[in-house]
Amino acid sequence: MSPAARLPWIRRLLAGGVALVAAVAVAACGGADAVAPLPVQPPAESRPSPTPSAIPAPTASPSRPPPPPTSGRPVAAPPAQTTARGTPHRPAATSTGPTTSCQGAVRYDLPLAETELELLRSLCFATGAVLRIQGIGPGLVTVDRPELVSQHYEAGVVDIRFVRPGTVDVTIPQQDREHTITVVVR
Repeated sequence: MSPAARLPWIRRLLAGGVALVAAVAVAACGGADAVAPLPVQPPAESRPSPTPSAIPAPTASPSRPPPPPTSGRPVAAPPAQTTARGTPHRPAATSTGPTTSCQGAVRYDLPLAETELELLRSLCFATGAVLRIQGIGPGLVTVDRPELVSQHYEAGVVDIRFVRPGTVDVTIPQQDREHTITVVVR
């Protein structure tokens, strides 16, 4: 066999080896299920206790069984069902208890040049959240309960970290008026 005739055969052999290594790596990592996002649950104290009528019955998904393997090679898992945006499809969660609009320990940006403060009356955060007020001078933002917050100013930005649970009134002066935002910290 001439070297020119062996070249396509060698290329096919290398391509098959690469495909086999990739299939083994995917199977060893758990297949498509290994990259599925974790479900998000509310904090334990706000989660309603399940009642027998609130637990949804399992539904059978219309799927066909995988074909039997024809060789000793591993069979790849079928791809996860996806929506148009490429995220795993899961049924919508329903809640039987009261809903809460309290955010977690997040950073809430408040750019004063783009925000109408008259429309913002109250916020709710978990302990550890930060209210970042952008575009204001030093010493202008005040709080009525300084023992519940840690406040820092730098370069036109005030960061207010809520370190203890309670209710804090944050006062922001803007255009010869003082706007007060009541922040509930859980």
